[in-house]
Amino acid sequence: MKAPMLLLLLFLLLAFVVQSFSMLSLALPLACLLLHLFNTTWLKPQRVRWKLQKQGIRGPQPCFLYGNVPQMQRIQITATKAANHGEIVAHDYTSSLFPYFEQWRKEFGQVYTYSTGNKQHLYVNNPELVKEMNQSLTLDLGKPGYVTKRLAPMLGNGILRSNGIVWAQQRKIIAPEFFVDKVKGMVGLMVESAEPLLRKWEGCIGGGVVAEIRVDEDLRSVSADVISRACFGSSYFKGKHIFSKLRNLQKLMSKQPLLFGVPTFGFFPTGHQKEIRGLEREIESLIWEAVKERKRESSKEKDLMQMILEGAINDHFVVSKDASKRFIVDNCKNIYFAGHESTAVAASWCLMLLALHPEWQARVREEVAQVCREGLIDAESLTKMKTVTMVIQEALRLYPPAAFVSREALEETQIGHFTIPKGVCTWTLIPNLHRDSNNWGCDANEFRPQRFAHGVSSACKVPHAYIPFGLGPRLCLGRNFALAQLKVVLGLIVSKFTFSLSPKYIHSPAYRMIVEPEHGVHILVQRSELG
Repeated sequence: MKAPMLLLLLFLLLAFVVQSFSMLSLALPLACLLLHLFNTTWLKPQRVRWKLQKQGIRGPQPCFLYGNVPQMQRIQITATKAANHGEIVAHDYTSSLFPYFEQWRKEFGQVYTYSTGNKQHLYVNNPELVKEMNQSLTLDLGKPGYVTKRLAPMLGNGILRSNGIVWAQQRKIIAPEFFVDKVKGMVGLMVESAEPLLRKWEGCIGGGVVAEIRVDEDLRSVSADVISRACFGSSYFKGKHIFSKLRNLQKLMSKQPLLFGVPTFGFFPTGHQKEIRGLEREIESLIWEAVKERKRESSKEKDLMQMILEGAINDHFVVSKDASKRFIVDNCKNIYFAGHESTAVAASWCLMLLALHPEWQARVREEVAQVCREGLIDAESLTKMKTVTMVIQEALRLYPPAAFVSREALEETQIGHFTIPKGVCTWTLIPNLHRDSNNWGCDANEFRPQRFAHGVSSACKVPHAYIPFGLGPRLCLGRNFALAQLKVVLGLIVSKFTFSLSPKYIHSPAYRMIVEPEHGVHILVQRSELG
């Protein structure tokens, strides 16, 4: 309490000095400003902490102005120095990527509170509470404003960032395009998009026996092509430039701390921020050109871009030409990014795990040969790929691309027996939830796809705690799309090639808005006898 008391004493002293010089016209506004700062930086956050503490929720002691940020930074630095990245593949990476959450979980349990600046957070990794959040339909739990503000250059105010009625309206427009029946019609496009990758890898092997390939960029190309062709029609040629710019923007934004940035009071943009803003304008310009091209085309087939265009026209919340353009561009940015990056990263992790476990490669290869007529993958054969599905589910358990489910209580909200004050952000660390030995068993850190042999409901004690695509009403819209694409890509690759990890592979998961292999996935590839 020393810092707040000092601030208060300074305020009183300053007020006294000002009054003594008869500058009464300045004293009142200055006093109001100081009181506002004192309330914002200490009193209000302290009241929220008291409300949580009265409910038995504990947490680390914050410092004035910065909360627990300095402590988080110290813990992260220590963990980074101690990290042992290399050839040994240890699937539990939470202690190196998010060490403060792990340290506090061990000290305070599955539910605790901490703060960043004047923002109060609630860490929730209790499976039963996560289950209740999963089933909640309230709009009072939205995306945290301070996080989405940092992501605005990438996502604008599209469906991944917006809240309330605006989000509900966007979901109403976009969701139908990713229903199961629609996705079935995209399987042919997915196969066509994957074929250049197969030809490229064949060419890499050439007349030799084995080729070393870094798979992640090739998988990004496939995923980008799929989302462009399936959702944006003939405008997919421009997609290559958009995806490249989005990837560069993602790397730039990942250089600044997303989870615990130190509060600053700068009024002028830094060089880093200017670079981000420049890329943002380039991406928006490319998307708008693609939109205008789509408008000029006449097509009986309605793709996702056409639905977004019509939504911008018919949406009564979009009341001006500028608002309509922003609505279209922002949602296209969301789909371009979310529709290809997460799926490509998930496919990379799948191939890494299969490279470590050739016995599962063999099982997948045998299944694809059995269920695919003449080796052709179609919508019907995807439903029969039980082994492929198990492998994907287990890969998404160990390496979910999205590390968190984060929500902000837009109004006071009840979760279980806890009352969450307005403004508090809740965080669920997905990889930690997916490795809870109480829920998954003593082999929770091992790759065992057979745990999903009878579906998610039988894989663990609390199935609602398996959330690779998020939870609740904001469950990822592209879930069916991503799973179908993963089945197609894995099915085709494993049927054509056998592979193992290259000695160049360094196991180092990194958090860059999503959890991805920091140095890529290098594998040694050779032709399959069945291929």
